[in-house]
Amino acid sequence: MRITHIIETHIHADHLSGCRELAAKTGAPIYLHGAAQAHFPFQPLKDGDQLELGNVKVRVLHTPGHSSDSICLLVTDKTRGPEPWLLLTGDTLFVGDAGRPDLHGPEESRVLAEQLYDSLFIKLAPLDDALALYPTHFAGSACGRAMSGNPSSTLGFERRFNPALKPRPKAEFVRFMLENLPSQPPEFATIRCKNRGET
Repeated sequence: MRITHIIETHIHADHLSGCRELAAKTGAPIYLHGAAQAHFPFQPLKDGDQLELGNVKVRVLHTPGHSSDSICLLVTDKTRGPEPWLLLTGDTLFVGDAGRPDLHGPEESRVLAEQLYDSLFIKLAPLDDALALYPTHFAGSACGRAMSGNPSSTLGFERRFNPALKPRPKAEFVRFMLENLPSQPPEFATIRCKNRGET
């Protein structure tokens, strides 16, 4: 097996990314959404981009809300058929929760929560309930409030049971996503800077 693509779903705040070290070892390019404020070379992705990786096709869905550069990856295994079968949701949608929208500070939290609503209820709306869903985190992460310990789910299960996907007006969703958020761990700001390549 040879690593040919390194894809980050966003600039992470909760752990140090090894993408630059992996790129140096493998020669594979790093891919991030074009809105990422990274200070290192990367291939910019935009909504609708498709990557062909052997028998696998990956379609980029720009899903801002947790951060402005958040993406989900819709994966099709062409040996299984022409329809996508799994969604890598990064920190946009978790099992039992959605990504917190306050990581860029209080002044951007409301805008990001509104964008998260559009990502969850408009961008992901056409996708099939049967899609397997694999988020970046599960219970114990500070990137959400009430994540399940399950590492995967289906989009249909989340639509039925995930409180963040309960149908409601946008203003009510924004209030829900911004209330009772735990304090950000103090190291988040430092980690974000390191992952952007600022230090």
